[in-house]
Amino acid sequence: MSRLPFPDPVPRWPRLLRLMRRFAESEQGRKAVWMIASLLLLVIGVNTLNVVNSYVGRDFITALAERQSDRFLVEAGLYLAVFAVSTVVAVFYRFMEERLGLLWRSWLTKLLIDSFLKDRHYHRLKQQSAIENPDERIAEDVKSFTTTTLSFLLLFLNGSITIVAFSGVIWTISPLLFAVTLAYSAVGSYLAIKLGRPLIGLNYSQLDREANLRSGLIHVWENAEAVAVGQREDHLQRRLLKRVDELTATGTHIIDVHRNLGFFTTGYNYLIQILPALVVAPLYLGGQVEFGVITQSAMAFAHLVGAFSLIVNQFQSISSFAAVIARLGSLGQVMDSGPDRADIAVKPADQRLQYRGVTLPGSAEAPLLRDFSADFPLPVRLGISGSQEQAKEALFKATADLGLAGSGEILRPPGKSMQFLAERPYLPPGSLRQIVGAADSDDVKILDTFAAFGCQATLSKLGGLDAEQDWGATLSLAEQQLLAIAAASLGQPQLLFLNRATSALTREQTCQVLQRLAAGGISYLVIGKVDKYPEYFSHVLDIDDEGRWALRSADIPPAPVS
Repeated sequence: MSRLPFPDPVPRWPRLLRLMRRFAESEQGRKAVWMIASLLLLVIGVNTLNVVNSYVGRDFITALAERQSDRFLVEAGLYLAVFAVSTVVAVFYRFMEERLGLLWRSWLTKLLIDSFLKDRHYHRLKQQSAIENPDERIAEDVKSFTTTTLSFLLLFLNGSITIVAFSGVIWTISPLLFAVTLAYSAVGSYLAIKLGRPLIGLNYSQLDREANLRSGLIHVWENAEAVAVGQREDHLQRRLLKRVDELTATGTHIIDVHRNLGFFTTGYNYLIQILPALVVAPLYLGGQVEFGVITQSAMAFAHLVGAFSLIVNQFQSISSFAAVIARLGSLGQVMDSGPDRADIAVKPADQRLQYRGVTLPGSAEAPLLRDFSADFPLPVRLGISGSQEQAKEALFKATADLGLAGSGEILRPPGKSMQFLAERPYLPPGSLRQIVGAADSDDVKILDTFAAFGCQATLSKLGGLDAEQDWGATLSLAEQQLLAIAAASLGQPQLLFLNRATSALTREQTCQVLQRLAAGGISYLVIGKVDKYPEYFSHVLDIDDEGRWALRSADIPPAPVS
């Protein structure tokens, strides 16, 4: 699957609305109900206070214009009281909005992390290069989506209430002013969409370019020693500078669109200050309204135009939000979709490893493996040999159910009853106790197991089971391999598949490992130089450069593959 182009965010809305519904039905969503109710009351309170403020402000200005000192003092006190109450309501409104946004972000991030790790979606996304920077989409885009969605929902809710509240105020002042408000808002919204639409695609691209630059810098940091030894700074510098140029080019285009949009929106907002005065001034000059009405009309006009013109005032935010929706929608779509090719079927089978007509494609002329069929009731000790390294690697990945293209079926012990170790084992962050997953196990059993695999010196270096380490920096490859095999054996799997997982060990260490696995009742498959220790295998599988294979008992001399 090739990388998705910038998608239209509109088709993503049904998926995102379903997410919102799932949140509402979740435990966190039920906790959020009282927050939403509080926000609704606060929105109504804010708009009520704004309307009250417009009338208090009108009377305050009128009293000042007519030099009515007693009335002026009363209106000034009311004005200050309304400001004080408005401040308290506004602060609690913002506080409740942030709390609700954080609650929603936490729920959605956990949901996406679960989906990302479920069924090895992370591996399929990596192998197929289906999307760029899924880590940033889960971390940053979820934050933007939840906070911005909530902000926009409240803006539209607030705008709707504002329209209801101030339409009456404007109408009582002047029906003509109300008509001007509608026309001005409609024209402004149309022009804002027309001028700012390119920002959606540009913001989508810019988010990816920002993430690409960060990932390149992280790569240099994480591989600092290898880069220094290999003296590859020039190559990395060219790549990073190219990413900076791409980021700058997109950023320049965004700035150009912002400039054009800014000319319109700035002028649009400036006119808001004078238009109501132009409409109401003739009424004041004709003696039909008092002076304070001019101030009231300006305030009401600004509120009403703001409510009608959310697209104009928020278009830059809306364009960024649309890009976030598209990115999250793409991530969800790819994770929900299955692989775009026919993969080998991997099915659970207790105490058995069976291959049924497994073919692993290489080139059209020579597949990596042709129609491999074999049945191994456990226990089994299988060595995999031959000159075709790619075929052995592909068989390892197919057995591990990593979604390889091909045909056939593989039956293998389910779940963690079968474990896989590569040449450079993955030791996750944490203490040794956490890595072996033995928080409640007997320390004596753990230590005895590691000692049996020759890890005493390694344990001394690490400082015990509960010390957290940077495994790659602390241990040699041989120490990591021994530690990983010993840790895997603690889980008593039915079968271990070792893909050159003893390559850094001496012959004596390798023999000790295989002997301990066999003594512990753990079957194993080994890719490596199995001819060095044939006595530890019951069967040997040979694969040649043409994808042909031959299976023999270890005590029988090699036969020609066919």
